[in-house]
Amino acid sequence: MKTKRILMILSFGILLITAGNTYAQEHGVTAVQDITNILPERQRAEIMNRWLEWRLENLIPDLMRREGIDMWLVICREYNEDPVYMSLVPEPNMSARRTSILIFHDRGPAAGVERLTGSFYDMGTWYSSIYKDRNKDQFETLAEFIKERNPQKIGINISEAWAFGDGLTASFKEKLENALGERYSSRLVSAEHLCIGWLETRSPEELSVYRHICGIAHDIIAEFFSNEVIIPDITTTEEVVWWIRQKITGLGLKTWFQPSIDIQRNREEAAKYKDNNTVIRRGDLLHCDIGIVYLGLCTDTQQMAYVCKTGENDVPEDLKEALRKANRLQDIFMGEFKVGRTGNEILLTSLKKAKDEGLQPSIYTHPLGVYGHAAGPTIGLWDRQEGVPVRGDYPLYVNTCYAIELNNRYSVPEWDNQEVRIALEEGGVFTEEGCNFIDGRMTKFYLIK
Repeated sequence: MKTKRILMILSFGILLITAGNTYAQEHGVTAVQDITNILPERQRAEIMNRWLEWRLENLIPDLMRREGIDMWLVICREYNEDPVYMSLVPEPNMSARRTSILIFHDRGPAAGVERLTGSFYDMGTWYSSIYKDRNKDQFETLAEFIKERNPQKIGINISEAWAFGDGLTASFKEKLENALGERYSSRLVSAEHLCIGWLETRSPEELSVYRHICGIAHDIIAEFFSNEVIIPDITTTEEVVWWIRQKITGLGLKTWFQPSIDIQRNREEAAKYKDNNTVIRRGDLLHCDIGIVYLGLCTDTQQMAYVCKTGENDVPEDLKEALRKANRLQDIFMGEFKVGRTGNEILLTSLKKAKDEGLQPSIYTHPLGVYGHAAGPTIGLWDRQEGVPVRGDYPLYVNTCYAIELNNRYSVPEWDNQEVRIALEEGGVFTEEGCNFIDGRMTKFYLIK
């Protein structure tokens, strides 16, 4: 019964993903809707805790069994939190406190995964405390508990390749090994793939609400890629960048990187304005890159706008063709997402198919979720188009999200065959139904008059 309910919620989430701002993005229409419905802090916390409860109950058991780990330890300290720690604790926790220890013990499918803490501070009903005698050292108590439960594989967060799986400090690892002794220390294994699986997998409700989150980012872009913010031959790119920062802050949201606005300009105009090249001019092709954080999830979006020349009311046909080529690259790339394929396999097959069609592609897609450059397979880097060792060899799993980030170069006849770079980035979701955009994509340039 639980499986059916999960599938129903997931199907509902996919339906929502195809709605919302999709029409606006595909038809160049400004449709402000998500930005007007941002929740207050208390309601955000309630929603995130509901998501966390589902994730702990439904994801942890499967992931631990997938990785063959029957006890998982997450150990860190205040102001030096493990990359997975904050995603495992409820609101209103904002940091670890003193030495924080989370323990997950898999007692088998019938009994399920026991959630415990060896932390100094209690965590209520979320994690039962094993730390009863405050006169004892925490690691001494932890070691006694581990020996009592006798796990065969104890996962700890150490990794040579994955930052998300490398949160255990050297000093805490040494303390743990000293407390456990040689016999139990020999059972310590890397939990790197468990960390990645936990961070990358989205719940049905998260997948559904991600549409709204990406919609907010799209609404912000629609506002600044307009004459509400940009006055041609007056406004500078830096002014727009700081408008974006202030807008996001004013909405009660966060940005996980400094936004950017850059200009592509035909050579003749570029030579004319070489001493003042940050002012946005008529005939410019603009590109933005912004990312917001809301309800514990990140967006990463790159879209483009055209600044009309005097008397123009539309984008030149040559630039429209450049965008169509980039959209075609998106289609080819997302069509290669298959369960079990590695990031490198997806990258190389996509690049070959695109080049066979005469495109000039570059693909550098990354997972998206709790972090902006999130856990999961790396699918190309801008400087590694031949593949990425280790992180590119990680396989694709369902119910994961990605920033579909890429560009295609195109020689524009109207610009004397000057090459332009159409760089696009949109949130994408991979489920059993394939890879789809979370909130549509840009198929028409924004127009600034």
